[in-house]
Amino acid sequence: MNMLARTTVATTTPVDRQDAQPEIILDLSRLLSRVLHPTPTGIDRVEMAYARELLRRVPDRLHFAAVHQIVGYGRLAREEVLPFLDETERLWAGLESHAKYKLRVAAARKLLTLRPRPVPKASPDAPRVYLQASPNNLHKPDLIGGILRREHARFVCLVHDLIPIQFPEYARPGGADRHRRRMETLGLHASALITNSAATRDILTPFLAEMGPVPPTQIAHLGTATAGRTRAVTPNDIPYFVCVGTIEPRKNHLLLLNLWRRMAARQGQAVPKLVLIGRRGWENENVVDMLDRCEELRGHVIEASRMPDGDIEDLIAGARALLLPSFAEGYGMPVAEALALGVPVLCSDLAAHREVGGSAPEYLDPLDGIGWLAAIDDYASADSVRRRLQQQRMRRWRAPNWEDHLDIVLDMCEQAVLQPV
Repeated sequence: MNMLARTTVATTTPVDRQDAQPEIILDLSRLLSRVLHPTPTGIDRVEMAYARELLRRVPDRLHFAAVHQIVGYGRLAREEVLPFLDETERLWAGLESHAKYKLRVAAARKLLTLRPRPVPKASPDAPRVYLQASPNNLHKPDLIGGILRREHARFVCLVHDLIPIQFPEYARPGGADRHRRRMETLGLHASALITNSAATRDILTPFLAEMGPVPPTQIAHLGTATAGRTRAVTPNDIPYFVCVGTIEPRKNHLLLLNLWRRMAARQGQAVPKLVLIGRRGWENENVVDMLDRCEELRGHVIEASRMPDGDIEDLIAGARALLLPSFAEGYGMPVAEALALGVPVLCSDLAAHREVGGSAPEYLDPLDGIGWLAAIDDYASADSVRRRLQQQRMRRWRAPNWEDHLDIVLDMCEQAVLQPV
């Protein structure tokens, strides 16, 4: 890792605590870059949640900006952002056409409409915070530094994980170096940081400490989109399980496929279905070969890569359990969303999963195929004792929410402008 000296690019001076209510410039580069994608990722949802919650909480202090794919960085007009947010949510909900040519036409229109505007001149009496909830463009420290100078703003950023650095074997080629540059950018320019979990913070802090002083950092669990919702579950004669997440090596789909292959080969026993909710990712030759060519899995394993949000929730709500045998996670969002819908969870024994799931889920070693098989067999049964015991534990579980998360974000924005230059 390069030992880079920490630099300061904001020119505002610290302010008194009672005056530390800065203007907030929310970066929407992630959502703008995803206009051709009808199915959101977890990071897409987080950026949308920030936009919606901040509009509700601090509308008079909120501004929008983005690094436009064609024009570069600039402010976005609110009267253009609001329809864009509405259209994006309708697309995710399946209320807009997913046809490729219509998506392209709509994307071109959005990119033309959401053209960046000049940055207004900063006032010495009005501190600014540039807030980012995604890793977009963080691998370009000069770009981020230039934005902060133009805005005369302090930088606050949400960190999702350091998995590409911890486990480069699970990243795309070059992903570890790219993510390392992102973290170095935070070490150089951030005035305050938010992590989605203690698990992420505990990896981030020593990494940044190698560069110099670590910016003030606070943990804020991500809100649960399904919290408080109720879903009508239609009885299904064939029990099924769901696995949520991009099909990539660290998610350990290969374990589940081999288990289902073994179940399908057993004589005289019904086979529950496995529904994979998520698109195919990278470095997945073995998994893709099994999905495409394994005859024993046909009719038992179903891919659901492009479903509206409501349909996904309904599908999860009717499952015997959510299965997450991941090798590495920065946060357990599917764990929280399933528990919030009243669905039991079988997941790998990771710190991030335990942090969000508490005592409710059953935790298994991601290499313990026999243990996973026994648990799935038990949970598939209509009179499963293990499943009933987990449902009892779930009554004590409480879903994290966006209101608490944004309380911490806003507090960190105020702390950022109090930091000495």
